[in-house]
Amino acid sequence: MAKPLFDPQHLPVDAIAGEAAVAPERLTAAWLRARFAAAPGDWTSESPEAGMSLRPVPTPASVLIALVQRPEGLTLLLTQRTAHLTDHAGQISFPGGRAEAYDVDAVDTALRESEEEIGLARRHVEVLGCLPHYLTSTGYCVTPVVALIAPPFELAADASEVAEIFEVPLAFLMDGAHHQRQSFTGPNGRRSFYAMPYDRYYIWGATAGMLRNLFHFLRA
Repeated sequence: MAKPLFDPQHLPVDAIAGEAAVAPERLTAAWLRARFAAAPGDWTSESPEAGMSLRPVPTPASVLIALVQRPEGLTLLLTQRTAHLTDHAGQISFPGGRAEAYDVDAVDTALRESEEEIGLARRHVEVLGCLPHYLTSTGYCVTPVVALIAPPFELAADASEVAEIFEVPLAFLMDGAHHQRQSFTGPNGRRSFYAMPYDRYYIWGATAGMLRNLFHFLRA
């Protein structure tokens, strides 16, 4: 099993991103539908640092950024991966995984993986659109698929991959005051990443990076 090079929770915080929070009126199902239907052309995504991939040709994968429509506001559905996995063991992640040859497209990959990992049936999922591809340090080229989830629904974690399923208020995550910047020095030099600690959950790395891109997309 691949061991992490460091524990991000033991690293100092270099900086707080600090941008203003996304306006509350933009964190609604209706506004998100309109934004993805007519996406702005003047926003810039953040890309991971060059040369960080462990594979010469990244493996295609997809994740589902699942926004649950709760009475108190939208929440984000996240998982904690089991400790024995080869990649990203124990980390907070979106449901998702690598593409298979029989998947119709990147959206199909995200929906299939979400159903397999957490038992989220497709009938509850309203796909809004996709964010730019995100390259991970473990060699995956990830398509983040953003969707609205309509309760009630039942979830069942695949115990071989998912240790826990939980939700975080979207408003918390879409506030630059909660976006920490950290860094470490490894075999390939210095690398920086984002972290968004919430309660007892430490959201960081690729998951936080894709959330930063959602943040930029909604603020544009």
